[in-house]
Amino acid sequence: MLRNLNMFPIKIAGGAILFIIAMSVIFSSFFTVPSGHKGIVLNFNQLSRVVDPGLNFKVPFTEKVVIADVRTQKIDAPAVAGTKDIQTVSSNVTLNYHISPNSVGKVYEQTGLDVATRIIEPRIQEAVKATVALYSAEELLKRRDEVRSGIYASLKKTLPKYNVVVEDIQITNFQFSENFSNSIESKQIAEQQALKAENDLRRIEVEAKQKIEMAKAEAESIRIQSEAIRAQGGAEYVQLKAIATWDGKLPSTMMSDSVPFVKVK
Repeated sequence: MLRNLNMFPIKIAGGAILFIIAMSVIFSSFFTVPSGHKGIVLNFNQLSRVVDPGLNFKVPFTEKVVIADVRTQKIDAPAVAGTKDIQTVSSNVTLNYHISPNSVGKVYEQTGLDVATRIIEPRIQEAVKATVALYSAEELLKRRDEVRSGIYASLKKTLPKYNVVVEDIQITNFQFSENFSNSIESKQIAEQQALKAENDLRRIEVEAKQKIEMAKAEAESIRIQSEAIRAQGGAEYVQLKAIATWDGKLPSTMMSDSVPFVKVK
């Protein structure tokens, strides 16, 4: 009887241990995949299957799960390339992408989930170098959208081979050497000064033409007045001018033989 009493605590402890082990097995058999992700189930580190978001089951101790993000992600990658006129240009490319949800298992087996470093950055370098080499340095500045489209088209062609979906791309800047940047600035200043000089010349030409037209109009007015004077008689014209300018007052003193300058009939 005493022996049975001594064994009772041991049985309780053993039962508790078995219960804990059983609960651990049960809880380790289930896992949750968040929305926007995929669950990669590995059996002894070998791909077993890929599961969707939600509650899922796995074999305890032999299977483990790697969670893969298939939402839109962003990478900023610096790139250096040479133009067709042998100028070095630095740029920064921002790419929005996501891993193809239907190919997550293949991506994990072939390259792992670090596609940004292993896959995307090298492809961006290749695309930038190939595209920039088609343009001169000045053309890069003037045809920025065209250059962006070229890099975008190149990445749309190469990255799907690695099950990476390209969404959008932006080129945040183009930077040249200090000497080239200074030469571009000097050229722009010269072009602005030339444009200003051309505008000034046009303005002067317009003003000169206006003065010519005004002189012609004045000469024509004088000609018409001269013809009128000849037609009406010079004396009458002078008298009319005097009347037009007379203030209405007669001279206060007059010579004995003088007569008023206006003849009243």
